[in-house]
Amino acid sequence: MNEKTTISKSLRELKIYQKACTFRKKIFELTKKFPSEEKFRLTDQIIRSTRKCPANIAEGYGRFHFQENIQYCRIARGSLTETLDHLSCAFECGYISNDLLSELNQEVETLIKMTNGYIKYLKSRKEG
Repeated sequence: MNEKTTISKSLRELKIYQKACTFRKKIFELTKKFPSEEKFRLTDQIIRSTRKCPANIAEGYGRFHFQENIQYCRIARGSLTETLDHLSCAFECGYISNDLLSELNQEVETLIKMTNGYIKYLKSRKEG
């Protein structure tokens, strides 16, 4: 099944969701280059943390209550921070360069800022 038939159009239009999905795919492609002995260790951990971000945004979106949506966004933000740690580990192990680490860290920081902005928006809707 293609993504467009399984996910509501309005969720797919959410910029934070789009960017999180793009980042998830980028990390998935990157981890294919990791050593095979990392398959059930770092590779699995970093893929899981990047998958949790858009998954939690989607779950929160589907809750229809602002406070629940905010909570799932906070969990997504935590998963992004977890990803930062996994990226640092990948650098320490020599799997990614310092330049790539910096680039990916910037992307994660952008996603965190977008998540914070979305949370702020949801809070304003909840209060208004």
